[in-house]
Amino acid sequence: MEKQTAENLEAYDISEEGKAVLRHDGRVIFVKGLVPGDVADIELTRVKKKHVEGKIIALKKPSSYRVDPVCSHFGVCGGCSWQNLDYQAELRLKEKQVTEAFRRIAGVEVEEALPIIGSEKNYHYRNKLEFAFSSKRWLTHEEMEQKKNFGKPALGFHVPRLFDKVIDIKECFLQPEPSNAIRQAVRGFAEIEGMSFFDLREQQGFLRHLMIRTASTGEVMALVTFGSDDRRKREKLLGFMQKQFPGLTTIVYAINTKKNDSLYDLEMVNYTGSGYITEKLKLRKQGQSLHESGELSFRISPQSFFQTNTAQANNLYRIASEFAGFRGTELVYDLYTGCGTIAGYIAGEVKRVVGIESVKQAVADARINAELNHITNAEFLVGDMLYMLNEDTFRHHGIPDVVITDPPRAGMHPDVTADLLKAAPQKIIYISCNPSTQARDVALLAQKYAVKKIQPVDMFPHTSHVENVALLEKIS
Repeated sequence: MEKQTAENLEAYDISEEGKAVLRHDGRVIFVKGLVPGDVADIELTRVKKKHVEGKIIALKKPSSYRVDPVCSHFGVCGGCSWQNLDYQAELRLKEKQVTEAFRRIAGVEVEEALPIIGSEKNYHYRNKLEFAFSSKRWLTHEEMEQKKNFGKPALGFHVPRLFDKVIDIKECFLQPEPSNAIRQAVRGFAEIEGMSFFDLREQQGFLRHLMIRTASTGEVMALVTFGSDDRRKREKLLGFMQKQFPGLTTIVYAINTKKNDSLYDLEMVNYTGSGYITEKLKLRKQGQSLHESGELSFRISPQSFFQTNTAQANNLYRIASEFAGFRGTELVYDLYTGCGTIAGYIAGEVKRVVGIESVKQAVADARINAELNHITNAEFLVGDMLYMLNEDTFRHHGIPDVVITDPPRAGMHPDVTADLLKAAPQKIIYISCNPSTQARDVALLAQKYAVKKIQPVDMFPHTSHVENVALLEKIS
Protein backbone atom coordinates (compact mmCIF):
# COMPACT_ATOMS: atom_id res chain seq x y z
CA MET A 1 0.00 0.00 0.00
CA GLU A 2 1.39 3.40 -1.03
CA LYS A 3 2.24 5.75 1.80
CA GLN A 4 0.13 8.88 2.12
CA THR A 5 2.19 11.97 2.76
CA ALA A 6 1.65 15.70 3.09
CA GLU A 7 4.36 18.32 2.67
CA ASN A 8 5.09 21.64 4.37
CA LEU A 9 2.31 21.50 6.94
CA GLU A 10 2.43 23.94 9.85
CA ALA A 11 1.44 22.91 13.38
CA TYR A 12 -0.92 25.52 14.80
CA ASP A 13 -1.97 24.07 18.16
CA ILE A 14 -1.48 21.22 20.63
CA SER A 15 -4.19 18.77 21.71
CA GLU A 16 -5.02 17.83 25.31
CA GLU A 17 -3.05 14.61 24.78
CA GLY A 18 0.04 16.65 23.90
CA LYS A 19 0.11 16.01 20.14
CA ALA A 20 0.54 18.83 17.63
CA VAL A 21 -2.52 19.78 15.58
CA LEU A 22 -2.26 20.36 11.82
CA ARG A 23 -4.73 20.60 8.92
CA HIS A 24 -4.60 19.09 5.42
CA ASP A 25 -7.37 18.83 2.83
CA GLY A 26 -9.93 19.86 5.44
CA ARG A 27 -8.85 17.14 7.87
CA VAL A 28 -7.34 17.51 11.34
CA ILE A 29 -4.02 15.69 11.79
CA PHE A 30 -2.45 14.84 15.16
CA VAL A 31 1.33 14.40 15.19
CA LYS A 32 3.61 13.58 18.11
CA GLY A 33 6.85 15.56 18.48
CA LEU A 34 5.94 18.85 16.79
CA VAL A 35 5.32 22.18 18.51
CA PRO A 36 3.13 25.06 17.27
CA GLY A 37 4.88 26.91 14.45
CA ASP A 38 6.87 23.89 13.24
CA VAL A 39 6.65 23.21 9.49
CA ALA A 40 7.12 19.55 8.55
CA ASP A 41 6.51 16.83 6.00
CA ILE A 42 4.11 14.26 7.44
CA GLU A 43 3.26 10.63 6.76
CA LEU A 44 -0.41 9.86 7.42
CA THR A 45 -0.37 6.65 9.46
CA ARG A 46 -3.99 6.16 10.59
CA VAL A 47 -7.13 7.60 9.06
CA LYS A 48 -10.02 7.76 11.50
CA LYS A 49 -13.57 9.03 11.20
CA LYS A 50 -12.95 12.48 12.68
CA HIS A 51 -9.19 12.90 12.39
CA VAL A 52 -5.95 11.54 11.00
CA GLU A 53 -2.82 10.48 12.88
CA GLY A 54 0.59 11.09 11.40
CA LYS A 55 4.31 11.00 12.05
CA ILE A 56 7.16 13.32 11.11
CA ILE A 57 9.10 12.55 7.94
CA ALA A 58 11.17 15.72 8.02
CA LEU A 59 11.18 18.93 10.01
CA LYS A 60 11.40 21.62 7.32
CA LYS A 61 11.31 24.76 9.46
CA PRO A 62 11.57 24.74 13.26
CA SER A 63 9.24 26.95 15.27
CA SER A 64 10.52 29.91 17.26
CA TYR A 65 8.97 28.11 20.27
CA ARG A 66 11.09 24.99 19.75
CA VAL A 67 13.91 24.38 22.26
CA ASP A 68 16.43 21.57 22.72
CA PRO A 69 15.27 18.94 25.24
CA VAL A 70 17.69 18.35 28.12
CA CYS A 71 16.92 14.64 28.56
CA SER A 72 18.58 11.94 26.46
CA HIS A 73 15.43 9.81 26.81
CA PHE A 74 13.14 12.49 25.35
CA GLY A 75 10.71 11.13 22.78
CA VAL A 76 10.94 7.55 24.04
CA CYS A 77 9.88 7.35 27.69
CA GLY A 78 6.94 9.76 27.31
CA GLY A 79 7.44 11.32 30.74
CA CYS A 80 8.13 14.89 29.53
CA SER A 81 6.56 15.12 26.08
CA TRP A 82 6.83 18.95 25.94
CA GLN A 83 10.54 19.31 26.73
CA ASN A 84 11.04 20.62 23.18
CA LEU A 85 8.62 23.53 23.79
CA ASP A 86 9.54 26.91 25.28
CA TYR A 87 8.13 27.02 28.83
CA GLN A 88 6.33 30.36 28.45
CA ALA A 89 4.65 29.06 25.29
CA GLU A 90 3.72 25.92 27.21
CA LEU A 91 2.04 27.98 29.92
CA ARG A 92 0.01 29.90 27.34
CA LEU A 93 -1.16 26.65 25.76
CA LYS A 94 -2.17 25.22 29.13
CA GLU A 95 -4.09 28.36 30.03
CA LYS A 96 -5.90 28.11 26.69
CA GLN A 97 -6.61 24.42 27.29
CA VAL A 98 -8.46 25.28 30.51
CA THR A 99 -10.49 28.19 29.13
CA GLU A 100 -11.39 26.20 26.00
CA ALA A 101 -12.61 23.27 28.11
CA PHE A 102 -14.96 25.56 30.02
CA ARG A 103 -16.17 27.19 26.80
CA ARG A 104 -16.66 24.02 24.72
CA ILE A 105 -17.55 21.37 27.32
CA ALA A 106 -19.08 23.26 30.23
CA GLY A 107 -20.71 25.85 27.99
CA VAL A 108 -20.78 28.34 30.85
CA GLU A 109 -19.62 31.89 31.31
CA VAL A 110 -16.56 32.27 33.52
CA GLU A 111 -16.69 35.64 35.25
CA GLU A 112 -12.93 35.84 35.86
CA ALA A 113 -10.23 33.69 34.25
CA LEU A 114 -6.99 34.31 36.14
CA PRO A 115 -3.59 33.81 34.46
CA ILE A 116 -1.85 30.49 34.98
CA ILE A 117 0.69 30.14 37.79
CA GLY A 118 3.86 28.58 36.41
CA SER A 119 6.23 26.36 38.34
CA GLU A 120 9.42 28.02 39.60
CA LYS A 121 11.17 24.70 39.10
CA ASN A 122 10.86 23.28 35.58
CA TYR A 123 13.01 20.28 36.45
CA HIS A 124 13.57 18.19 39.59
CA TYR A 125 10.15 19.25 40.89
CA ARG A 126 8.58 15.86 41.63
CA ASN A 127 8.65 14.39 45.13
CA LYS A 128 7.73 10.87 44.02
CA LEU A 129 8.80 8.56 41.20
CA GLU A 130 8.19 4.87 40.66
CA PHE A 131 10.53 2.83 38.50
CA ALA A 132 9.80 -0.62 37.07
CA PHE A 133 12.29 -3.51 36.98
CA SER A 134 11.91 -5.42 33.74
CA SER A 135 13.53 -8.34 31.97
CA LYS A 136 12.06 -6.89 28.73
CA ARG A 137 14.30 -3.93 28.04
CA TRP A 138 13.22 -1.50 25.32
CA LEU A 139 16.17 -0.94 23.00
CA THR A 140 16.66 2.52 21.51
CA HIS A 141 17.62 3.00 17.84
CA GLU A 142 21.20 3.72 18.95
CA GLU A 143 21.37 0.50 20.99
CA MET A 144 19.95 -1.48 18.06
CA GLU A 145 22.43 -0.01 15.58
CA GLN A 146 25.39 -0.54 17.91
CA LYS A 147 24.05 -3.95 18.99
CA LYS A 148 24.37 -2.90 22.63
CA ASN A 149 22.52 -4.17 25.70
CA PHE A 150 20.79 -7.10 23.98
CA GLY A 151 19.28 -9.29 26.70
CA LYS A 152 20.08 -6.82 29.47
CA PRO A 153 17.36 -5.94 32.00
CA ALA A 154 16.05 -2.44 32.67
CA LEU A 155 15.08 -0.23 35.58
CA GLY A 156 13.06 2.75 34.45
CA PHE A 157 9.71 3.70 32.93
CA HIS A 158 7.21 1.76 30.85
CA VAL A 159 7.26 2.65 27.17
CA PRO A 160 3.94 4.31 26.25
CA ARG A 161 1.40 1.78 24.87
CA LEU A 162 3.80 -1.15 25.41
CA PHE A 163 2.91 -2.37 28.89
CA ASP A 164 5.63 -5.02 29.20
CA LYS A 165 8.53 -2.96 27.81
CA VAL A 166 10.64 -0.70 30.03
CA ILE A 167 13.21 1.86 28.94
CA ASP A 168 16.34 1.84 31.08
CA ILE A 169 16.71 5.34 32.52
CA LYS A 170 20.24 6.71 32.82
CA GLU A 171 19.34 10.16 34.19
CA CYS A 172 15.88 11.54 34.94
CA PHE A 173 15.32 15.28 35.39
CA LEU A 174 11.99 14.94 37.20
CA GLN A 175 13.14 14.29 40.77
CA PRO A 176 16.02 15.77 42.79
CA GLU A 177 18.95 13.68 43.96
CA PRO A 178 19.58 11.17 45.39
CA SER A 179 16.91 9.70 43.08
CA ASN A 180 19.20 9.01 40.11
CA ALA A 181 22.03 7.80 42.34
CA ILE A 182 19.79 5.32 44.18
CA ARG A 183 18.30 3.92 40.97
CA GLN A 184 21.69 3.51 39.29
CA ALA A 185 23.24 1.87 42.34
CA VAL A 186 20.33 -0.54 42.85
CA ARG A 187 20.33 -1.57 39.19
CA GLY A 188 24.08 -2.12 39.15
CA PHE A 189 24.11 -4.15 42.36
CA ALA A 190 21.14 -6.29 41.28
CA GLU A 191 22.79 -7.10 37.95
CA ILE A 192 26.11 -8.02 39.57
CA GLU A 193 24.31 -10.28 42.06
CA GLY A 194 22.27 -11.93 39.29
CA MET A 195 18.90 -10.95 40.77
CA SER A 196 16.07 -11.49 38.30
CA PHE A 197 14.08 -8.50 37.04
CA PHE A 198 10.32 -8.90 36.72
CA ASP A 199 8.72 -10.27 33.54
CA LEU A 200 5.25 -8.74 33.33
CA ARG A 201 3.94 -11.23 30.77
CA GLU A 202 5.22 -14.30 32.59
CA GLN A 203 4.49 -12.78 36.02
CA GLN A 204 7.80 -13.87 37.47
CA GLY A 205 11.00 -12.27 38.71
CA PHE A 206 12.45 -11.18 42.05
CA LEU A 207 12.65 -7.39 41.63
CA ARG A 208 9.43 -5.60 40.70
CA HIS A 209 9.40 -1.87 41.55
CA LEU A 210 11.50 0.85 43.15
CA MET A 211 9.71 3.92 44.51
CA ILE A 212 11.59 6.97 45.74
CA ARG A 213 9.86 9.72 47.70
CA THR A 214 11.62 12.95 48.65
CA ALA A 215 10.49 15.86 50.81
CA SER A 216 11.35 19.55 51.01
CA THR A 217 12.59 18.75 54.53
CA GLY A 218 15.44 16.75 52.98
CA GLU A 219 14.01 13.38 54.04
CA VAL A 220 14.06 10.48 51.56
CA MET A 221 12.17 7.18 51.43
CA ALA A 222 12.95 4.17 49.26
CA LEU A 223 10.40 1.40 48.75
CA VAL A 224 11.36 -1.83 47.01
CA THR A 225 8.59 -4.16 45.84
CA PHE A 226 9.67 -7.77 45.41
CA GLY A 227 7.90 -10.25 43.15
CA SER A 228 8.76 -13.20 45.39
CA ASP A 229 9.84 -13.86 48.96
CA ASP A 230 13.56 -14.64 49.13
CA ARG A 231 14.90 -13.42 52.46
CA ARG A 232 18.59 -13.91 51.68
CA LYS A 233 18.45 -11.89 48.45
CA ARG A 234 16.18 -9.29 50.00
CA GLU A 235 18.49 -8.69 52.96
CA LYS A 236 21.44 -8.47 50.60
CA LEU A 237 19.88 -5.74 48.44
CA LEU A 238 18.37 -3.71 51.29
CA GLY A 239 21.58 -3.97 53.30
CA PHE A 240 23.51 -2.65 50.30
CA MET A 241 21.09 0.30 49.99
CA GLN A 242 21.43 1.11 53.70
CA LYS A 243 25.22 1.04 53.52
CA GLN A 244 25.47 2.90 50.21
CA PHE A 245 22.96 5.61 51.19
CA PRO A 246 23.20 6.19 54.95
CA GLY A 247 21.22 9.41 54.52
CA LEU A 248 18.06 7.52 53.58
CA THR A 249 15.41 8.36 56.18
CA THR A 250 13.62 5.06 55.77
CA ILE A 251 13.78 1.93 53.62
CA VAL A 252 10.54 0.00 53.23
CA TYR A 253 9.75 -3.17 51.33
CA ALA A 254 6.69 -5.11 50.21
CA ILE A 255 6.17 -8.49 48.57
CA ASN A 256 3.73 -8.49 45.66
CA THR A 257 2.77 -11.82 44.11
CA LYS A 258 -0.45 -10.40 42.58
CA LYS A 259 -0.97 -9.72 38.90
CA ASN A 260 -1.60 -6.00 39.49
CA ASP A 261 0.83 -3.40 40.82
CA SER A 262 -1.46 -1.73 43.38
CA LEU A 263 0.23 -0.98 46.70
CA TYR A 264 -2.94 -0.42 48.72
CA ASP A 265 -3.52 -4.08 49.61
CA LEU A 266 0.14 -4.90 50.31
CA GLU A 267 1.79 -5.08 53.72
CA MET A 268 4.52 -2.45 54.09
CA VAL A 269 7.52 -3.64 56.13
CA ASN A 270 10.07 -1.19 57.59
CA TYR A 271 13.64 -2.28 56.98
CA THR A 272 15.14 0.88 58.44
CA GLY A 273 13.59 4.02 59.88
CA SER A 274 9.99 4.79 60.73
CA GLY A 275 8.33 3.85 57.44
CA TYR A 276 7.41 7.43 56.62
CA ILE A 277 8.93 10.81 55.75
CA THR A 278 7.74 14.25 56.83
CA GLU A 279 6.71 16.96 54.38
CA LYS A 280 5.83 20.55 55.26
CA LEU A 281 3.38 23.02 53.71
CA LYS A 282 3.36 26.76 54.30
CA LEU A 283 0.06 28.16 55.54
CA ARG A 284 -1.60 31.11 53.82
CA LYS A 285 -2.28 32.63 57.22
CA GLN A 286 -1.73 31.30 60.71
CA GLY A 287 -5.32 31.59 61.91
CA GLN A 288 -4.77 29.75 65.19
CA SER A 289 -1.97 29.77 67.75
CA LEU A 290 -1.29 26.10 67.03
CA HIS A 291 0.00 27.18 63.61
CA GLU A 292 2.33 29.91 64.85
CA SER A 293 5.16 28.37 62.86
CA GLY A 294 3.17 29.09 59.70
CA GLU A 295 3.73 25.48 58.60
CA LEU A 296 1.94 22.16 58.68
CA SER A 297 3.72 18.81 58.90
CA PHE A 298 2.51 15.72 57.06
CA ARG A 299 3.62 12.13 57.47
CA ILE A 300 3.98 10.54 54.05
CA SER A 301 3.85 6.74 53.98
CA PRO A 302 4.49 4.60 50.86
CA GLN A 303 0.74 4.44 50.14
CA SER A 304 -0.05 8.10 50.89
CA PHE A 305 -1.48 10.38 48.23
CA PHE A 306 0.32 13.72 48.27
CA GLN A 307 0.58 16.25 45.44
CA THR A 308 3.79 15.38 43.59
CA ASN A 309 4.93 19.00 43.18
CA THR A 310 5.17 20.32 46.75
CA ALA A 311 5.93 23.95 45.83
CA GLN A 312 2.92 24.13 43.52
CA ALA A 313 0.75 22.30 46.08
CA ASN A 314 1.34 25.29 48.34
CA ASN A 315 -0.03 27.54 45.58
CA LEU A 316 -2.94 25.21 44.87
CA TYR A 317 -4.15 25.14 48.47
CA ARG A 318 -3.54 28.86 48.95
CA ILE A 319 -5.77 29.59 45.95
CA ALA A 320 -8.49 27.22 47.20
CA SER A 321 -8.45 28.99 50.57
CA GLU A 322 -8.51 32.45 48.99
CA PHE A 323 -11.37 31.49 46.66
CA ALA A 324 -13.41 30.20 49.61
CA GLY A 325 -12.97 33.45 51.54
CA PHE A 326 -13.47 31.77 54.92
CA ARG A 327 -14.80 33.82 57.85
CA GLY A 328 -14.18 31.21 60.54
CA THR A 329 -17.81 30.07 60.89
CA GLU A 330 -18.00 27.52 58.07
CA LEU A 331 -18.54 23.77 58.07
CA VAL A 332 -16.46 22.48 55.16
CA TYR A 333 -16.53 19.09 53.45
CA ASP A 334 -13.21 18.10 51.83
CA LEU A 335 -14.01 15.41 49.25
CA TYR A 336 -11.31 12.95 48.12
CA THR A 337 -9.23 14.24 51.04
CA GLY A 338 -6.33 11.78 50.63
CA CYS A 339 -4.06 12.11 53.66
CA GLY A 340 -5.89 15.26 54.74
CA THR A 341 -3.63 17.93 53.25
CA ILE A 342 -6.39 20.34 52.22
CA ALA A 343 -8.41 19.68 55.39
CA GLY A 344 -5.33 20.41 57.50
CA TYR A 345 -4.46 23.48 55.46
CA ILE A 346 -7.86 25.15 56.00
CA ALA A 347 -8.61 23.87 59.53
CA GLY A 348 -7.28 27.03 61.17
CA GLU A 349 -9.59 29.21 59.03
CA VAL A 350 -12.93 27.42 59.54
CA LYS A 351 -15.19 26.18 62.33
CA ARG A 352 -15.06 22.52 61.33
CA VAL A 353 -13.90 20.37 58.41
CA VAL A 354 -15.01 16.86 57.41
CA GLY A 355 -12.68 14.94 55.08
CA ILE A 356 -14.03 12.01 53.05
CA GLU A 357 -11.81 9.42 51.36
CA SER A 358 -12.27 5.84 50.07
CA VAL A 359 -8.75 4.56 50.88
CA LYS A 360 -8.47 3.37 54.50
CA GLN A 361 -4.71 3.87 54.75
CA ALA A 362 -5.04 7.46 53.50
CA VAL A 363 -7.65 8.20 56.17
CA ALA A 364 -5.39 6.67 58.82
CA ASP A 365 -2.64 9.03 57.60
CA ALA A 366 -5.08 11.98 57.67
CA ARG A 367 -5.97 11.30 61.30
CA ILE A 368 -2.30 11.01 62.26
CA ASN A 369 -1.53 14.26 60.41
CA ALA A 370 -4.34 16.08 62.23
CA GLU A 371 -2.97 14.86 65.56
CA LEU A 372 0.58 15.77 64.54
CA ASN A 373 -0.54 19.36 63.89
CA HIS A 374 -2.77 19.57 66.99
CA ILE A 375 -5.85 20.00 64.78
CA THR A 376 -8.99 19.26 66.78
CA ASN A 377 -11.71 20.57 64.45
CA ALA A 378 -11.24 18.02 61.63
CA GLU A 379 -12.71 14.54 61.29
CA PHE A 380 -12.18 11.99 58.56
CA LEU A 381 -14.62 9.45 57.14
CA VAL A 382 -13.84 6.32 55.09
CA GLY A 383 -16.20 5.46 52.28
CA ASP A 384 -16.98 5.45 48.58
CA MET A 385 -17.98 8.99 47.57
CA LEU A 386 -20.96 7.53 45.70
CA TYR A 387 -22.60 6.66 49.01
CA MET A 388 -21.25 9.29 51.41
CA LEU A 389 -23.11 12.51 50.56
CA ASN A 390 -26.41 11.34 51.98
CA GLU A 391 -28.93 12.25 54.68
CA ASP A 392 -27.24 10.01 57.23
CA THR A 393 -23.89 11.81 56.78
CA PHE A 394 -25.56 15.22 56.89
CA ARG A 395 -27.53 14.27 60.01
CA HIS A 396 -24.41 13.16 61.89
CA HIS A 397 -21.91 15.71 60.58
CA GLY A 398 -24.00 18.65 59.35
CA ILE A 399 -24.80 20.14 55.95
CA PRO A 400 -21.70 21.86 54.52
CA ASP A 401 -21.48 25.59 53.88
CA VAL A 402 -18.53 25.02 51.56
CA VAL A 403 -17.39 21.92 49.66
CA ILE A 404 -13.84 21.48 48.38
CA THR A 405 -13.55 18.63 45.90
CA ASP A 406 -10.33 17.27 44.38
CA PRO A 407 -11.31 14.10 42.49
CA PRO A 408 -9.09 11.84 40.37
CA ARG A 409 -8.63 12.49 36.62
CA ALA A 410 -11.93 10.80 35.79
CA GLY A 411 -13.75 13.54 37.70
CA MET A 412 -16.85 13.05 39.84
CA HIS A 413 -19.52 10.42 39.21
CA PRO A 414 -22.81 12.02 38.04
CA ASP A 415 -24.46 10.74 41.24
CA VAL A 416 -21.91 12.68 43.31
CA THR A 417 -22.65 15.90 41.42
CA ALA A 418 -26.37 15.20 41.94
CA ASP A 419 -25.74 14.80 45.68
CA LEU A 420 -23.84 18.10 45.71
CA LEU A 421 -26.80 19.81 44.06
CA LYS A 422 -29.07 18.41 46.78
CA ALA A 423 -26.71 19.50 49.58
CA ALA A 424 -26.51 22.94 47.94
CA PRO A 425 -23.50 24.44 49.77
CA GLN A 426 -22.98 28.17 49.26
CA LYS A 427 -19.64 27.58 47.53
CA ILE A 428 -17.91 24.70 45.77
CA ILE A 429 -14.15 24.87 45.24
CA TYR A 430 -13.38 22.36 42.49
CA ILE A 431 -9.70 21.39 42.12
CA SER A 432 -8.94 19.23 39.09
CA CYS A 433 -6.00 17.67 37.28
CA ASN A 434 -8.19 17.22 34.18
CA PRO A 435 -9.95 20.38 32.93
CA SER A 436 -12.11 18.35 30.51
CA THR A 437 -13.77 16.22 33.19
CA GLN A 438 -13.91 19.25 35.48
CA ALA A 439 -15.78 21.20 32.78
CA ARG A 440 -18.12 18.24 32.24
CA ASP A 441 -18.99 18.20 35.96
CA VAL A 442 -19.37 21.98 36.07
CA ALA A 443 -21.92 21.73 33.25
CA LEU A 444 -24.04 19.51 35.54
CA LEU A 445 -23.62 21.86 38.49
CA ALA A 446 -24.45 24.94 36.39
CA GLN A 447 -28.19 24.56 37.05
CA LYS A 448 -27.55 25.91 40.56
CA TYR A 449 -24.04 27.40 40.42
CA ALA A 450 -22.20 30.18 38.60
CA VAL A 451 -18.48 29.95 37.83
CA LYS A 452 -16.97 33.01 39.48
CA LYS A 453 -13.26 32.34 38.96
CA ILE A 454 -10.86 29.82 37.50
CA GLN A 455 -7.13 29.64 38.22
CA PRO A 456 -4.88 27.22 36.30
CA VAL A 457 -1.75 25.99 38.10
CA ASP A 458 1.08 24.19 36.32
CA MET A 459 1.93 21.21 38.51
CA PHE A 460 3.74 19.23 35.78
CA PRO A 461 6.11 21.30 33.61
CA HIS A 462 7.02 19.84 30.20
CA THR A 463 3.88 17.67 30.10
CA SER A 464 0.42 18.33 28.69
CA HIS A 465 -1.17 18.07 32.15
CA VAL A 466 -2.50 21.13 33.96
CA GLU A 467 -4.31 21.62 37.26
CA ASN A 468 -7.20 24.07 37.63
CA VAL A 469 -9.09 25.56 40.58
CA ALA A 470 -12.66 26.75 40.00
CA LEU A 471 -14.86 28.76 42.35
CA LEU A 472 -18.57 27.99 42.03
CA GLU A 473 -21.12 30.05 43.95
CA LYS A 474 -24.77 29.18 44.43
CA ILE A 475 -27.10 31.27 42.30
CA SER A 476 -29.44 33.18 44.59
